[in-house]
Amino acid sequence: MKRVLSSLFEGNSLTRQQAEEILLKIGQNGCSDIEISSFLTVFLMREITPDELTGFRDALLKLCVPVDLSGFDTIDVCGTGGDGKNTFNISTLSAFVLSGAGIRVAKHGNYGVSSPVGSSNVLEYFGYRFSNDAGRLRREIETVGFTFMHAPLFHPAMKYVAPVRRALQAKTFFNLLGPMVNPARPPHQLVGVYSQKVLGLFGQVYQRSGKNFLILHGLDGYDEISLTGAVRIISNAEEEVVGPADFGFAPVAAADLFGGNSADEAAQIFLRILENRAPAPQKNVVLANAAAGLRCIDPRKSWSECVALATESLESGLALKSFKRLIEMQ
Repeated sequence: MKRVLSSLFEGNSLTRQQAEEILLKIGQNGCSDIEISSFLTVFLMREITPDELTGFRDALLKLCVPVDLSGFDTIDVCGTGGDGKNTFNISTLSAFVLSGAGIRVAKHGNYGVSSPVGSSNVLEYFGYRFSNDAGRLRREIETVGFTFMHAPLFHPAMKYVAPVRRALQAKTFFNLLGPMVNPARPPHQLVGVYSQKVLGLFGQVYQRSGKNFLILHGLDGYDEISLTGAVRIISNAEEEVVGPADFGFAPVAAADLFGGNSADEAAQIFLRILENRAPAPQKNVVLANAAAGLRCIDPRKSWSECVALATESLESGLALKSFKRLIEMQ
């Protein structure tokens, strides 16, 4: 580690292989807290390169508890978080809309960081039991079309980094890695990011990943399609900027997306949307993000076609049925 730190302090960057090797060492308890802190601090002072981020991703995937869902054509729907917008659980709701539309969703998530209630918080509230048992996860995705991987159960190596991250109280490159290290390695992925710089960085990393991807950033700061303004999207084949009208919806106000201050409030919003009782702005935002997931899987479909499929899933009750069956399996 001393040699690596000296090189970094001189202004050099890591190759993909070097980045992988050093994070493997950290994840195998081969570095002290001071060394880890010094290492993380380098990337607080300069931007991470695509090769470095790719190497870090490779290391965490090697260190994780793997899940074989290769028999299912799965998608993950998630965001980096960190936008500070305190929205309701848009990506989790979108995942159930996709499930109701016949798409297999292998979602990777955690407790909320930039908002009080993350995907893990809301699913736990309703009685979902976190597990890293591959057989159980396969049964869920086969029966319901949805399964959930609570990140701490699949990334035990992160325990060696957690105390340093807490002490630094700063946004490190680990905040970027969450969407990239789904242990099931789904072939399709919809990812929301919190800044245009991260959008460009992710675009470079995902272009070399072999995945079918769609990465998006709301130009007014959201890591999802918020319908409060335009969103920039990068996929395997193209880059585009779309607005609420492209989805067939009117713009919404930021206040319409407020996620509440507690698990109770978040759960009430969650159920109202799945039961198709929510105000139009909340419903439409979920439909737009689910449409993005459908377009990620089949880019030949137009935005209007994808919105129509998402709307059918929600309004027919199929999305709610997927959610209820998942909870009943616990």
